[in-house]
Amino acid sequence: MQKEKKEELVRVAKYVLFSASAGLIQSLAFTLLHEIVRWPYWPCYLFALVLSVLWNFTLNREFTFKSTANIPRAMTLVALYYCVFTPLSTLWGTALTNAGWNDYIVLFGTMLINLTTEFLFWRLVVYRGSIDTNERAKRKRAEAEAAAQIEEEEA
Repeated sequence: MQKEKKEELVRVAKYVLFSASAGLIQSLAFTLLHEIVRWPYWPCYLFALVLSVLWNFTLNREFTFKSTANIPRAMTLVALYYCVFTPLSTLWGTALTNAGWNDYIVLFGTMLINLTTEFLFWRLVVYRGSIDTNERAKRKRAEAEAAAQIEEEEA
């Protein structure tokens, strides 16, 4: 059980790090569109969000969840999550920025909400039953089993 908790903490840490890189992409895209192109909040947010989701999905599928889940099915589930999250976050983002909140405070607050809810959705819905099924996970499991067998033989 302790090993499973440690593995899940590592999974969360990887997710946060990869999501931070996606957040960087989202922040840069948002800033370029907002400051240089001078678009209003919502199109900057939507375009930047799509870029970050594609990046985040690709990295987390391979390295965090190590899943062989059917890509079209997984992407459809992620798209369904964003069918709910995107309109809600666009509405609250637009409402808050129209009420005078700083665009970047709204953006980063929304990104934190996205980080948390997306991880839970991916962990419990998108990759449920297919976590640690790719070749990378199989190699790691085989290496751990071989090391355990060597330890057992030496004891």
